This record gives sequence, structure tokens and C-alpha cells, in this order.
Amino acid sequence: MSLRLGDIAPDFEANTTQGPIKFHEWLGTSWGLLFSHPADFTPVCTTELGKTALLSGEFEKRNVKVLAVSVDDIDSHNRWIPDINEVNDTVVNFPIIADEGRKVAELYDMIHPNASERATVRSVFIIGPDKKIKLTLTYPASTGRNFNEIIRVIDSLQLTANYSVATPADWKDGEDVIVVPSVSTEDAEKKFTKGLRIVKPYLRYTPQPNK
Repeated sequence: MSLRLGDIAPDFEANTTQGPIKFHEWLGTSWGLLFSHPADFTPVCTTELGKTALLSGEFEKRNVKVLAVSVDDIDSHNRWIPDINEVNDTVVNFPIIADEGRKVAELYDMIHPNASERATVRSVFIIGPDKKIKLTLTYPASTGRNFNEIIRVIDSLQLTANYSVATPADWKDGEDVIVVPSVSTEDAEKKFTKGLRIVKPYLRYTPQPNK
């Protein structure tokens, strides 16, 4: 059965390039980004893991722990990492799960047989500190993910969690946000002291609260 938003992210134990982990324990009170790549020593994956490493400071600022996974073994991962570092002029500083037994891949439904019987697709799971799944994305092997978009989504999710706001289409950090429908206009006027712009009774904008 596929995982849905709001489900508890399945816990697991795994061997990684930074040693064994128990997923929930490793996550602690942080947000988590769990993402799969089809295989080591492949071109698109090399750019993706490099981009993730280059954005490590952005993830850290947002209290997000990053964890990659594929069905290759630890030796393969460790031989591949120097290539990622060289090509992207960076240092991979997050763990990569060695999932040869497909335990994690099957728990998170990362193998889609009609795409590939063996390799994982490009799955993305964003997980909150409550261990619940907040977002899922699935890309084909041929399309590299936009990790700046993943950062944008994390910003949106954290705003919703902390301030009772949502984000409109194409929203970027620093732009106005939307008051969620569960907050009355009367309460919104008290809560959002930077101002309220009412377009429709159900569409009310306010400046981003944490800026």
C-alpha cells in the first residue's frame, strides 16, 4: 500500500556511508528529506547528490536532515562519492543508505516495476518532526529534481506548521502568504499584525510572518 500525506513515515534500520542508523532516532526533532536515486555512477544522480551537498547550509538553516538511498552497496557508494565531490566541487556530507535488500525501497514504494524492476525511481519524502509525511514527489530516472523547489516547499511547510498560513501559486520566500481558512478574519486581524489584504472572504493575504 502506498504511503499518503499524514501517514507516519515507516521506521527502519539501515547501513549508511556514515554508519548504521535507526531512522526515527536519527531524525530526532528535525525535519527530514529522504530521497532515492536509481543507481550509483550515473550522470543525473551525480548532479543531484552534488546539488544536495551544495545546499547543505540551506538545509541546516531549516533544521532538515538529508538522507539518500539506492539499492547499491556501501563499497559502491564510497567509490562514487569522490566523483560527486569532484564534478560538483563540493563535499557530500550526508549519509547514503545501502539498500541492497530493498528494505527501505519497498517500505517507501520506491521501485515501480513498469519503470524499472530493480532501480528505485526518484522519490522524495519530506517528513516533519512528528515523523509524519508532509510531501511526496516522484520523478522518472531521466529527470533530475529541482532541489531549489524542494527548499521552497520546505519553507512553505514550515510556515504552515508555525504560523497558520498557506502559500499561493509560484510563491517565493519573502512574498505575501495566505491566511488559512480555519482562522477567522477577526482572529487574523489580531494575529497578523503586519496587515491583512482581503481579496475574497476566503482569500486573505498577509506579509510573510517570519520576515
